[in-house]
Amino acid sequence: MKEMFDEEANYWDEFFTKNPPTVDPAKKGGYFTRQRELLNVLDKTAADYILDQATSSKKLPAQIIGELVREKIAQTASP
Repeated sequence: MKEMFDEEANYWDEFFTKNPPTVDPAKKGGYFTRQRELLNVLDKTAADYILDQATSSKKLPAQIIGELVREKIAQTASP
C-alpha cells in the first residue's frame, strides 16, 4: 500500500477538520450496524461467547456463528 507524504497527510487533516463527516440518524446503518443488531437478539452469555471467539480468532461475529452452525449440522449428519 502506498504511504502518504506529509503534504498529502496535512491536506487530508485540514480537509476533514474543516469538513467533518456527518451521520444521518434516519439511515439504517451499514454492515457493522447489522453485526451489532445480530448480537442484540442473543442473550448476554451467547453474545459474549461469540464476541470473545471473534476477537481471539480475528473473525467477524457472523463468521463465528456460521462456523457453529456448520459444526452442528456436521454433528447431526454423522451417525
